[in-house]
Amino acid sequence: MVLNKTILILEDDLRTLSKIMDGLFELEQNQPFSFSVIVLTNYQQVEDYVNNNPKAQFDIILLDRDCKLCGSFHVLNIERFGVEKVIAISSVPEYNEEAKKRGVKRVVLKDYQDLDQFAKKVVKEVERMITPSRLRFF
Repeated sequence: MVLNKTILILEDDLRTLSKIMDGLFELEQNQPFSFSVIVLTNYQQVEDYVNNNPKAQFDIILLDRDCKLCGSFHVLNIERFGVEKVIAISSVPEYNEEAKKRGVKRVVLKDYQDLDQFAKKVVKEVERMITPSRLRFF
């Protein structure tokens, strides 16, 4: 039986997405889980396919704020899915603070000058979320 983790990525920058996906690929090689990744690139998709979908369920949500339609991914009904499943990943500290005010505890500040390091930090948070605490060594 294959164990699966569903990851929702709310991010509109394709370069950032590619770095995160590369990291998730590497992580998946060392886990008993396979990853099902869903990427949405604008807030209208969040409204239509996530918030209004009673079947939508995710194990982890990577939450940027701004999208290419000049809207906000923060329309996500975080409370419905669980704040413990969310990692805020905005490049604007104030936007990550907005997510924290809604209960989000995990934040990785996006750094466009070093997307490789940013993606490593995001993947490390994902790893922490899927690895039982008794198996962690840090």
